[in-house]
Amino acid sequence: MNPIMQATAAFVDHQRNLHDARALMRLRDELLKLKVRAELRDNDSALMVHRPEPGLPVWVFVGYGGAYYSWQSAEKRHPVRDPNGAAQVLAEYVGR
Repeated sequence: MNPIMQATAAFVDHQRNLHDARALMRLRDELLKLKVRAELRDNDSALMVHRPEPGLPVWVFVGYGGAYYSWQSAEKRHPVRDPNGAAQVLAEYVGR
C-alpha cells in the first residue's frame, strides 16, 4: 500500500472511531438521565452499563457499520440514530 492510501485508510478509520465514540457518549448521556450509571471504556470504544443490583455490567458497542448499538454478544441491538430509545431499552434490560 502506498503512503497516500495508508494515510487515507488511517483517516477513514479515525473518522469511524470518532463516530462510534460520539454515539456511545450520546447513549451514556441518555442513560444518565434515566439514572443508569454508565461509563466509557477502552479508548471510548465501549460503554460499560452498570446494573442496579450486584452483577456483571453490560458492555455496549457500536457495530454493524456504525448503524447499531449492540450488547449481549450482538444478540441485542438498537439503531444509533435513536439514543433515547436505546437508553430506555438498556435501562429495562439491566433491571432499572
